[in-house]
Amino acid sequence: MNTSRRKFLTSISMLAAVTTFPIPAFAFGSTKKLKIVLVGTGVRGISFWGKRLVEQYSDILEFVGLCDINPGRLAYAKKYIGVNCPTFLNFGEMISQTKPDLVIVTTKDSTHHEFIIKGLDMGCDVLTEKPLTTDERKCQDIIDAERRSDKSLIVGFNYRWSPYTTKIKELLAKNTIGMLTSVDFHWYLNTYHGASYFRRWHGLRQAGGTLWVHKATHHFDLLNWWINSDPNEVFAYGDLEYYGSNGPFRGDNCRTCPHKSECDYYWDITTNQHMMDLYVANEKYDGYIRDNCLFRKEINIYDKMSAQVKYKNNVVLNYSLTTYSPFEGWRVAFNGKEGRIEAWLDIPYQKDATVNQAEMHAIEMDQSGKDEMQLEPIIVHKLWKEYDTVRVNMEKGGHGGGDKRLHDKIFRNPAIDDPYGRAAGVRDGAMSILIGIAARKSIESGQPIRIAELTDLEPRVTRI
Repeated sequence: MNTSRRKFLTSISMLAAVTTFPIPAFAFGSTKKLKIVLVGTGVRGISFWGKRLVEQYSDILEFVGLCDINPGRLAYAKKYIGVNCPTFLNFGEMISQTKPDLVIVTTKDSTHHEFIIKGLDMGCDVLTEKPLTTDERKCQDIIDAERRSDKSLIVGFNYRWSPYTTKIKELLAKNTIGMLTSVDFHWYLNTYHGASYFRRWHGLRQAGGTLWVHKATHHFDLLNWWINSDPNEVFAYGDLEYYGSNGPFRGDNCRTCPHKSECDYYWDITTNQHMMDLYVANEKYDGYIRDNCLFRKEINIYDKMSAQVKYKNNVVLNYSLTTYSPFEGWRVAFNGKEGRIEAWLDIPYQKDATVNQAEMHAIEMDQSGKDEMQLEPIIVHKLWKEYDTVRVNMEKGGHGGGDKRLHDKIFRNPAIDDPYGRAAGVRDGAMSILIGIAARKSIESGQPIRIAELTDLEPRVTRI
């Protein structure tokens, strides 16, 4: 039993269909536990890819190293995750000394490529948080690294694994509305979650690639997967007109700001001991401020975004992302030659429920698995017929139940066949970020951007 678990992704059929080229497998070939290292000890790394793995999978894996540029965060991460492994400030030293089977990358987006490439080159399989990277040059470097390696790369796209998004995939795969022709997809970030990106390093284009890449990679990956085609061409608009220098006032950070009483966005980080211990206590090492002013002038990303994407199979996508909505949620509509599918989550007007917007993100990120299952509707409307409502049983926590299902597939049940093709490899990661990269370039040039011009990946009519 341990042998099949340790081989982990010997059933790499879950990735063979979606990476740049056929890959051998994560074949570790030992009855011992899977040896894992983590680089990047921010909140996502130490919780979802750290503490949760220890709590749920310690019988089949073990952490043999943690790495970060900040020694204070490293010390806190080791305690928080609950491991007794060595810590490192130098990634190469960690790999050389610990000889891991798997590297998990959860660093700043702009540095993902460094650790992905070095991990592959040093003989490790790699799992990276989304986005894959932040520009087309780094993307090509990652593609080249996996090609020359006999190891493999997974991108941690969790939204695919939610029961709700999976049901949409099932309906489309069954040709429920006939040949798909166009899609409308709109994502709304509320003034709690949306604003948080502008407080953090994500507000700097050079760190996160803008929300076209950091956030929208989730959405574009879902769309590529649903549409079952690669994107071909992108035209976009975007601007920064709400956050950043548009604000009425600004301060050094929320803790010391003289405008606390008049700023609607004042966030008191001192009420969150976890954030205080992880970030504030360790500012002295690298200067990173977690409760930065979201009206600081250095912010250089977009806060409103709209794009039109033409897919290789001729489907047209209309997409938008709003970062200062009164509510958090999303809508999608699929138009086919035989009907229409409409789906949405967390739109407060769609059901008789009061939603606490301040708590929504915390619920979504919760990994406890204790939230109750609830039914959410999908509307299927065939031409010349009355519409039908398909109800999907799902939970809200852990990104709609996607987090735990992703982990189980990777670590617990890699051999179980997945008819929906939810596992994501380097090609999936590349195609999702290339839409966002093309959107940035389109805004700057005023011209449509062809995906094939960004890397040597040629868009496919049908994703295989």
